[in-house]
Amino acid sequence: METYIALRYSYSMAKEITTAEYQALAELRYRLRKFVGEGDAVARAAGLEPQQYLLLLAIRGLPEGEAATIRTLADRLALKHHSAVELIDRLEAHGYVRRNRSRDDRRRVLVALLPRGEKLLERVARDRIGELRASGAALAHAISALLENGRSSRGKKQAVGPSKKSKESHSE
Repeated sequence: METYIALRYSYSMAKEITTAEYQALAELRYRLRKFVGEGDAVARAAGLEPQQYLLLLAIRGLPEGEAATIRTLADRLALKHHSAVELIDRLEAHGYVRRNRSRDDRRRVLVALLPRGEKLLERVARDRIGELRASGAALAHAISALLENGRSSRGKKQAVGPSKKSKESHSE
């Protein structure tokens, strides 16, 4: 299995990273940092710390059927459990969220948005969605440039050995 992963990885990567790939990666990083930085500023202007906004967003944006447990929220924010608890404590003190014990398993603590938190989240999220709609094309272009450069690099390297996909297309 490890050999397969190494071969698959080396087939999909060019021997050298091209200047265009470095440029595309730098542009993507720039666009992401700019979007995140502006989002942090909008959250602060609304009276939230950026991590507080992200926690509210994580609660509201969980996939269907996934419970807003402290563990889930900590995972979604890449935080340690105790850091998520502290963040929830602060949001609860402001009346943005509420903690409840699960009826099925009293060990599980569920976090729910309160109307005040929902309104604040909507204000910040509305701005972020508007910004993404206005300048998201540049972000999408940066991602596309990086993906396209990767495809063209693989195409050049294909002479070494055909990929599984190209073998399948030849057999049809």
